[in-house]
Amino acid sequence: MSRPKNDTFLRALLREPVDFTPVWLMRQAGRYLPEYCETRKRAGNFLNLCKSPSLACEVTLQPLARYKLDAAILFSDILTIPDAMGLGLSFENGEGPRFERPLRSEWEIRDLTAPDPWDHLRYVMDAVSEIRRALDNSVPLIGFSGSPFTLACYMVEGAGSSDFRTVKTMLYDRPDLLHRILEINARAVTQYLNAQIESGVQAVMVFDTWGGALSDRAYREFSLAYLQQVVEGLHRSKDGERIPAIVFTKGGGQWLEDIAAIGYDAVGLDWTTDLSAARKRVGDKVALQGNMDPISLFASPEAVATEARKVIDAYGRGTGHVFNLGHGINQFTPPENVAVLVDTVHEYSRNRP
Repeated sequence: MSRPKNDTFLRALLREPVDFTPVWLMRQAGRYLPEYCETRKRAGNFLNLCKSPSLACEVTLQPLARYKLDAAILFSDILTIPDAMGLGLSFENGEGPRFERPLRSEWEIRDLTAPDPWDHLRYVMDAVSEIRRALDNSVPLIGFSGSPFTLACYMVEGAGSSDFRTVKTMLYDRPDLLHRILEINARAVTQYLNAQIESGVQAVMVFDTWGGALSDRAYREFSLAYLQQVVEGLHRSKDGERIPAIVFTKGGGQWLEDIAAIGYDAVGLDWTTDLSAARKRVGDKVALQGNMDPISLFASPEAVATEARKVIDAYGRGTGHVFNLGHGINQFTPPENVAVLVDTVHEYSRNRP
């Protein structure tokens, strides 16, 4: 497997020299793009879109047709694993994901098993293969998964939550049951990401979206420890090429040094963390990814360009920075402002005085 023609994203993750700051966006294939909305309508619903390799390939490539992004990210959903575990996933319009059979009983938790990704999640691997063929090694393809704790939140709550009352009550009342779920999830996430690597992704990312909802002690025990288990089980190279791994805990800035120490190549930061201070805190341990406020993309084009330059200046010179938003792109974002952002990152980082 040779490196892509534009391998700047991979080089930045591995802190190798780069000519400019690479940029991609979390949720870059999404509802802010009219062409995505058209494809989703054709699919009938969101799950059909995820489970059709050809449609997943189509929407993965859509943002790259519009913008000079330095990486593609597999179009899928973080809840594919619990869906494959038989929890009955559905997406209600305007309400987000729901599980028909959330994990509440002790026997259900004891019986939980990690799905075989080559069997129950074959459609994801087929999508990876199809996207790699379509990309023709132009830019790298990122694979991803939700973190063990973030998946557990949905699996126990049965849907999104404002306070995670059910899963956090389990954490305090029956930590043994939550640890059981997390152990299975860590195994499932590791196997799932390794299957994506075997299928052709060139970097992987673990989204710990809800880790920041935990207390300091609980984060270390119920999220960080399992993020470490995952990275220790990952295949870190294929065909002689290193496969970089990124971890992102939304709201995780206070644990930055601890996250940087568990073995990932890069740490994603949300917009609440000072990028300059973060770089000093981690030294040369890891690359950093982030971290512009997604809502700044609603401002004028001039303001968007100014904010992008501020992020690049905050990181400073040298390699090890992948430009991204501090969270997923908002569905109401003006698509033309994304073009301003991508072009500004490339031009400014290449030609800084």
